[in-house]
Amino acid sequence: MNIGEIARRSGVSRSTVSYALSGKRPVSEGTRQRIQAVIHELGYHPNATAKALKEGRTRTIALVIPPASQRLTDVQLGFVASVVDVASRADLDVLLSPSGGEHDRSFERMISGRRVDGVVLMEIRMEDDRVTRLQRTDLPFVTIGRTRDSAEMTWVDIDSDIVIYRCVHHLADLGHRLVALVDRSPELVATGYGPSHRSQAGFTRAIAERGLRGVEICCADDAQSGVSCAQHLLKEHPSLTAIVTINEPAIPGLYRGIEQAGLTVPRDISITGVATRHLAENLHPPLTVADVPADELGARAVELLIERIADPATPHRDLLLTPPISLRGTTAPARHRDSPLS
Repeated sequence: MNIGEIARRSGVSRSTVSYALSGKRPVSEGTRQRIQAVIHELGYHPNATAKALKEGRTRTIALVIPPASQRLTDVQLGFVASVVDVASRADLDVLLSPSGGEHDRSFERMISGRRVDGVVLMEIRMEDDRVTRLQRTDLPFVTIGRTRDSAEMTWVDIDSDIVIYRCVHHLADLGHRLVALVDRSPELVATGYGPSHRSQAGFTRAIAERGLRGVEICCADDAQSGVSCAQHLLKEHPSLTAIVTINEPAIPGLYRGIEQAGLTVPRDISITGVATRHLAENLHPPLTVADVPADELGARAVELLIERIADPATPHRDLLLTPPISLRGTTAPARHRDSPLS
């Protein structure tokens, strides 16, 4: 039971409930009694976290997202939606703040001006200046993703290394001998983007263990680039039979590029990797991938942040998830082609 539900049953705003509980602003005696009656009926007791959040705080957290010039992926949108939803249920507002390039000044103002009680930071690099900057302040923060050295931070993440490692082994079990890793954009990979570098590590290790041939390629984060990427791979590597990818925005383009080459998924080319369940189930054929639990990661990030806001001395905690591969319709036994594509 939360303040929002008390407000709904009392017929007042959430802020009025908050004022009645905290005493920060006057509330009419009739309204206060009505709120207290609902609280008594529900057996509501504000916990230590809620009490701490009321004491001189903005009741706003920041979610730092990629620059506004970039379209958010399904995974990123999932993070945003879950963070906003869980924060709202905790009676918190969310400030969306882009970072990168000219937006770094906005990020700095947000931190130095103490406009928020805490920060959820996403799209983490192996070495991330934003994390370093936050660690130099007393502003609580949680990251979706992790740096190379993540001991002194609280974070949630997908184990991209293990997930891609398992994807390659799945393809090897189906008889595939030449597998391509389609990574994110060259610019993003060059920044040290964590999931890319960990995926490369898992890919390289699995290729070596299974004695496969591996090809790695970066692809811009859009469908048309996915078309071009598929065309390039099939031209340069005509015996290619499988693709593993972490580039969710490019996946529909990979489908189209394979089709334009006169091939089909999965009869000629198998595809797997990491993406949201929503995207995977709405492609034809449905995509075999490790479904990213964006809702769970975003929700857990907010919960951990609230803990740190309530008690900054709380020991750092982390959550590393390894979602299983959901078998759908895009992986099949290898069907090797003897002649190059025309």
